[in-house]
Amino acid sequence: MGTEQYREPKKLNSANQRLLDQIIGVVEDYGQQGYKLTLRQLYYQLVSQDIIPNTMLSYKKIGKMLADARMCGQVDWNIIEDRVRVPKIPSSWDGIQDIVKSALYSYRRNRWQGQDNYVEVWVEKDALSGVLLPITQEYHVHLMVNKGYSSVSAMHDAALRIMDEQDDKSCTILYFGDHDPSGEDMVRDIKDRLTEFGCDIEVEKVALTMAQIQRYNPPPNPVKMTDSRAGRYTDRHGDESWELDALKPQVLKNLVTSNIQNLLDMDKFQDIVERENAEKRALEKFAKDYAKKHPENED
Repeated sequence: MGTEQYREPKKLNSANQRLLDQIIGVVEDYGQQGYKLTLRQLYYQLVSQDIIPNTMLSYKKIGKMLADARMCGQVDWNIIEDRVRVPKIPSSWDGIQDIVKSALYSYRRNRWQGQDNYVEVWVEKDALSGVLLPITQEYHVHLMVNKGYSSVSAMHDAALRIMDEQDDKSCTILYFGDHDPSGEDMVRDIKDRLTEFGCDIEVEKVALTMAQIQRYNPPPNPVKMTDSRAGRYTDRHGDESWELDALKPQVLKNLVTSNIQNLLDMDKFQDIVERENAEKRALEKFAKDYAKKHPENED
């Protein structure tokens, strides 16, 4: 882990040492699968495994133990992420070949060209965008983090973006949100507000659904009765709610993949990918030829 200086680990009683070992086990398991976790995701994985109770006191305790473990070098810094506090770093390159490498990585043709459908994925929480992003990037699908009820500006911009694709395509938003009063109402809100701007759009809640709750048994939370939609929700679902964070990353990955593929003509998609790869090879050859002719410009 580089040249970081670590604190000496604290001496823990047997119960807290066992809990720390379980925290490290969960983190390392997800790290080996290539996932980064937020504190909230880690917390819900521990709750769902009946390692800790679902209380605010437990959440605070896990946060402190995790921070201490990272400061002591017991948990890899790269496995836990804070998706809110991310610095904006200016781009720089060491020459033509270096910038071409960046271009090759990011270059994409519109992989939905010629498709009958246009698809976007919207997720309620930024903390989960890191799980969905690799899939949406692979299939060239727009990923929108709406963080609850979106502003009128965000909805207006989304409507303009979607209508640019709408001439000859059916448009669908695949929505991922909590199963609580607001999360259940979000599908209606998104559809109504986009329709008001002129969109012909379908909004499908992919997760979290009651069928998934029954299948995966995530830990429940009490319904926030201060939510203006609580009464309607409790009449239908009772006094418990569930958070999307409690689903395992692999479950979310499978859900977004299968639902995108259901709306995608894979033959047309592969034709675009093959054309894209041929153009990347041509760009790479250009960069190599340029470097041979102008070695003085390469560091």
